[in-house]
Amino acid sequence: MQAECTHDRRHEAAITVQLNGPLLVAGNVPLAMTTINPDDAGGSWTWTEGRTIDAGEKYALCRCGLSSKKPFCDGTHAKAKFDGTETASRAPFREKAVVTEGPMLVLEDVDALCAVARFCDNRGKIWNLIETTGDPQTRAIVEHEATHCPSGRLVVRDRATGNAVEPTFAKSIGVVEDPGMKCSGPLYVRGGITITAADGAPYETRNRATLCRCGKLANKPFCDGNHTDGWQDGLV
Repeated sequence: MQAECTHDRRHEAAITVQLNGPLLVAGNVPLAMTTINPDDAGGSWTWTEGRTIDAGEKYALCRCGLSSKKPFCDGTHAKAKFDGTETASRAPFREKAVVTEGPMLVLEDVDALCAVARFCDNRGKIWNLIETTGDPQTRAIVEHEATHCPSGRLVVRDRATGNAVEPTFAKSIGVVEDPGMKCSGPLYVRGGITITAADGAPYETRNRATLCRCGKLANKPFCDGNHTDGWQDGLV
């Protein structure tokens, strides 16, 4: 008799949204400061991984933006009566995406996921550059801009194969700082970590996603860029 598979999921990387509360992270997911770096023209161009934040196997990350122990939760959401009701679509990315076809690459774009990281604006906006990806240099710029988009709003695919051009990430979370906008940013979730809603339903697992930590968003639990009004976490 064949033995039944008893795969243990207790130590898998996972994020669970708590109703009107924090993000519970399990699976010993590394947590580190992550900074947007500008190019010579001042536009977003690269990421720098900064100091590691000691977090442990399980931890709770603030979602209301009011904790005195950021990026961790300290229970302030309850006192502040934070409304963390999730409003983001549960539909798969490709069902929502607006598609722009270029000669060599296809761009898929879900505007609602924009975290205003601005990698898409350099050396010509990506929506214009996609039209001239027959040029190898332009193609390289488009791939760079899309793959540095932290929220996964932008995905480019090779037109011939249909395969997405994606960076390889270890499962990890970056606590974003954006000196170009003089603000702190979202949680940069990388490597295909499962995100589960407060009602127990999973969101589509993706290589890149950004989760809000300022509490101001309208696309809960995902970031929609409202932190760019100057929200600061006090960590730098």
